[in-house]
Amino acid sequence: MDFEAARAELIEQLSTEIKNKRVLAAMRAIPRELFVPPESRHLAYQDKPLPIGYGQTISQPFIIAIMTEALELSGREKVLEIGTGSGYQAAILAELAGKVITTERVKPLAEMARKLLAKLGYTNIEVHPAEETLGWRREAPYDAIIVTAAAPKVPPDLIAQLAIGGRLVIPVGSRHVQELCKISRGKKKNKLENLGGCRFVSLIGRDAWEAE
Repeated sequence: MDFEAARAELIEQLSTEIKNKRVLAAMRAIPRELFVPPESRHLAYQDKPLPIGYGQTISQPFIIAIMTEALELSGREKVLEIGTGSGYQAAILAELAGKVITTERVKPLAEMARKLLAKLGYTNIEVHPAEETLGWRREAPYDAIIVTAAAPKVPPDLIAQLAIGGRLVIPVGSRHVQELCKISRGKKKNKLENLGGCRFVSLIGRDAWEAE
């Protein structure tokens, strides 16, 4: 299969909705086929989520693009990702920001992502095991936070780790259907934007869901 041609076709498709050229360039540069199981690589450039094991998924490229665009990254930011998964989103963030901290509660996924990201030459990504408290407080505050699993509400712990002027993008809703929310932290009041409907696996931890 010609992965480069398939990738170019996907980016062309995304460009009808996604206008941030840096986001599109980052997604064009990263071989998504390496971040999915071998048996799914022929599906890597279809615009749909794919299973990556342990009950987790790699998100639909269009949703990844929307979420990444909403972070408004210019190149020097420190970004926190909740839910490393395969590492694909972290790689995109690393192309667009100065430093990426990413946490994952499924240890085998975290280790696979760490090895793959290192193999691909990324030196500005730190992969950490998720703690009971959401986020990674020791590196806070963050210019942007992205959450790749759904919470029942916007977690106060994550807002507290966001710098003034920073952006948090997170799916919020039930375990089965959510709305993609963007929260911009202000000095006195936060701004909330609804980016549309979505479906994600559940976020596990304090201020989120309990493990089933």
